[in-house]
Amino acid sequence: MARQAPSQATAGESVRRPDVAVPVRAWIVDARGRDVEVDGEAVAWTSRTVQVRYFDPHGREGFVTVWASAVTRRS
Repeated sequence: MARQAPSQATAGESVRRPDVAVPVRAWIVDARGRDVEVDGEAVAWTSRTVQVRYFDPHGREGFVTVWASAVTRRS
């Protein structure tokens, strides 16, 4: 499981959940502590954080909440 942004980062923030997920690239810290850039989908976000759905190299689905600055939209 990837390391999450602290839950306090979203406390009191309005969460937006789109009808259709947005394709993104995101930097995450994986379970082994490595910085990894993944393709995924933004499934929810606040002004500070983004929840990303992604698949690891073994095809396992994961969800992680990261800082918004770690995420960019894909075309």
